[in-house]
Amino acid sequence: MSNDHKRLKVGLAAGMTAFALLLTGCAGGSTANEPTTSGSAATVPAGVDTDAVNYALPPNATPNWILPIGTAGKMATHNSSIAQALWSPMMTFDGSKGEMKLDLETGIADKMDYAADGKSVTFHMRDMNWSDGEPITTRDVEFWFNLIKANKETWGGYKEGRLPDNITDIKYTDEKTFTLSFDKVYNQDWMSSTQLTSIKPLPQHVWAKTSDDAKVGDEDRTEAGAKKIFEYLSKSSEDMASYATNPLWKVVSGPFTLSAFDNSGKVTLSKNEKYDGSDAAQVATVNLLPFTSADAEVNLLRSKGIDYGYIPTSLMDQKSQFESNNYQIDPWEGWAVTYMPYNFNNPKLGDTFKQLYVRQALQSAIDQPTISKVIWKDGANPVYGPVPQDISSPYLSDEQKNNPYPFDIEKAKTLFADHGWKPGADGVLVCEEAGTAENQCGEGVKKGTKMDLTMMVQSGSDEADKQFAAIQSSFREVGVAVTFDRAPLNTVLNRTAPCESDSADCAWEFSYFGAAGSWYFPAYPTGERIFATDASVNFGNYSNTDADKLMDDALTTNDSKTMQEYSALLAEQLPVMWLPNPVYQVSVIRDGMTGTTQDPTANFFPQRWGWNK
Repeated sequence: MSNDHKRLKVGLAAGMTAFALLLTGCAGGSTANEPTTSGSAATVPAGVDTDAVNYALPPNATPNWILPIGTAGKMATHNSSIAQALWSPMMTFDGSKGEMKLDLETGIADKMDYAADGKSVTFHMRDMNWSDGEPITTRDVEFWFNLIKANKETWGGYKEGRLPDNITDIKYTDEKTFTLSFDKVYNQDWMSSTQLTSIKPLPQHVWAKTSDDAKVGDEDRTEAGAKKIFEYLSKSSEDMASYATNPLWKVVSGPFTLSAFDNSGKVTLSKNEKYDGSDAAQVATVNLLPFTSADAEVNLLRSKGIDYGYIPTSLMDQKSQFESNNYQIDPWEGWAVTYMPYNFNNPKLGDTFKQLYVRQALQSAIDQPTISKVIWKDGANPVYGPVPQDISSPYLSDEQKNNPYPFDIEKAKTLFADHGWKPGADGVLVCEEAGTAENQCGEGVKKGTKMDLTMMVQSGSDEADKQFAAIQSSFREVGVAVTFDRAPLNTVLNRTAPCESDSADCAWEFSYFGAAGSWYFPAYPTGERIFATDASVNFGNYSNTDADKLMDDALTTNDSKTMQEYSALLAEQLPVMWLPNPVYQVSVIRDGMTGTTQDPTANFFPQRWGWNK
């Protein structure tokens, strides 16, 4: 699952109460995000080490980046959650305590105030220190901002016109207070959740150098110097084997330090005894355990080697077995959508994908309700557009909610037939009528083009494998051939990137990284980072000027009709192939464990895990 996935966070502003009600299920939607009581009243089973927690990472979701500035391919949720446990952000906005709201406890800021005119925000920082005893100051904020500004094209969170472009001035009043001024008035929910949560004070007194042997200085205050420093930090972050020993990563501000990090992705976090914030670790050690498959994880779970793990939805009918072994089942639902990008710049099929009728035909050949019920065992729900729809919200349009493209094999066949496609000798559709007339294949689609698709799919999920087998079967009925290129999640993410049609890395056609959801939103679920023209995580290079305008307008207005129009437009236009949205995971939590309220934005907060001693 991508975090930049990928997880956006929600903001502060008018309408906050409605957002909290929305995501705690009090607005007529799901109650899945209410505070879980897993383990809180239960007795810790005999033999459990209450000084540690063993947590299972998702299948093939191997941590592979430590620098708390994500780059393309390194933005997965587990990377950011680990970094956040080591280096506290300025603040977070999450649902880890049962409702979606600003969480100042997690971060370094203790106050955050917007100006009356909405054009600036002022932060005040706690009196906290780095683990080496040096104070955390606004110089550390300035260091982060200088790195982001000079390296924005590399930063995975960047979109032109957004942070840092929309910051016109930063005033550092003193060592604990700073004010950001904006280029215009923004919707404060959006500004707080998707922009300001990115701010992470970094240890300037340790990291502001260009090599291991260089002296720390103020080179970050020049663009050239900030580029050299970022290059050095990024190169150091590529050496996973040195994470636990490199002095760079020893100086932290968060509730944990890093004790171990091996190439298989096993991570050991140790309580930071020097932490002086307000969100201290509850146990001495947290072990984050990687797995190549869900089966491997379940085997260890059955042998009681995991305290906080998961089962595939296929085992939901066996949950009593786990409960009898002193575990509780708690599905972790997310505020998310799941999809598979089309590569509109693919040199072979990009022009074919740009034809709306093609996307309509393919979408009509996917039986989302049946896949959700039978394959995911009700552990997933259909997705019909860009706004999360598992929970009621004022942003969801009727057009999206009512499914503009229900499962209809005959409609899919007709759409192809009406546009000049005919079955070849092997039954696979071929464009016979090239051209732009209504009964022809469309602009750029060459005669002889074959509907023979390759889908790059993350491995390790039995449900995803069965889902794509079902899609392959229904597509075959239509005359569309499908083959699969399966790979671990990190490999899929690394190979999925916006590209130009003449580049060597543009051969991919479809990419699926959604076995635990593809994209997680804040309560204000704007899509400018995944669907706006030239956005950094718009993997397939989708472009629609009407959608761009609606996404831009949604950032400066509190009128929910703008989001509804956006929802309706992209539900109809199909920028991606919509697919069932699974729960993040079906969690299995050992009796007696506390602090396990599950954040719908897919963050995890290991400092809050503990035991009912």
